[in-house]
Amino acid sequence: MLSKNKIKFINSLKKKKHRSEKGLFIAEGTKLVQELLGEGAQANLLCATTGWFEKNPPDARAKIKEQITVTEQELGKISTLQTPAEVLGVFAVPGSFSEEEDLSGKLSLVLDGINDPGNLGTIVRLADWFAIENIICSTDTVDLYNTKTVQSTMGSIARVKVAYRELTEFLEPWSRQPVFDIYGCFLEGENLYTTPLQDKGMIVMGSESHGISENLWRYINRQLYIPAFPSAKMTKAESLNVSMATGIVCSEFRRRQWISGNHSK
Repeated sequence: MLSKNKIKFINSLKKKKHRSEKGLFIAEGTKLVQELLGEGAQANLLCATTGWFEKNPPDARAKIKEQITVTEQELGKISTLQTPAEVLGVFAVPGSFSEEEDLSGKLSLVLDGINDPGNLGTIVRLADWFAIENIICSTDTVDLYNTKTVQSTMGSIARVKVAYRELTEFLEPWSRQPVFDIYGCFLEGENLYTTPLQDKGMIVMGSESHGISENLWRYINRQLYIPAFPSAKMTKAESLNVSMATGIVCSEFRRRQWISGNHSK
């Protein structure tokens, strides 16, 4: 049974302020909870129905501090979903990658001003699919642990490292690396499908409404453009959703790796 204090505590985590203070976030649904547990995430609290526990006994290796059997009515009092799932977990926020981690031999994503939780969650999922281990977000990008973002990642949040940084300070030293490309998507740039692409570097994606901030342009040495088909002169949508654009760009980078035979990286 859930006490009033437990209900109050869980509901407080729906706000960024309290998530940041406590270093905890909410995850709901069997797939998401099982993915997090399977990746070794620390569950401070697991609330589930009797039926869920019977069908999904947690692995003995799972890190769970407290388990509470609850009713569907109790889940309704703490859930962030319109239709509550059978399980809700309160997880510890994992550590992001450190400043010392070497990103020079990898492909990473840099997100500037992404304010839609669904878009950020989808991009994390895309990064997981395309084996992109690290995402660096601007400080004004939506909180990764927003409940909508967490749900949108479909469990990929457990495998992709995400850090928040002041992007001018973050990109400046990388822009001085002689053989390191920083790519950015612009309405005017080189055709994504015909320009040479490396299998390492950083890809900067801006918000759908504002694009990449002007103060970041000087750090980007390769401007890319996703061309419309068959001709940009025809009537087209004004722009692509940022998560759609990210998927197209990441796919093309990885396709080039397959062609070059470097797909084992």
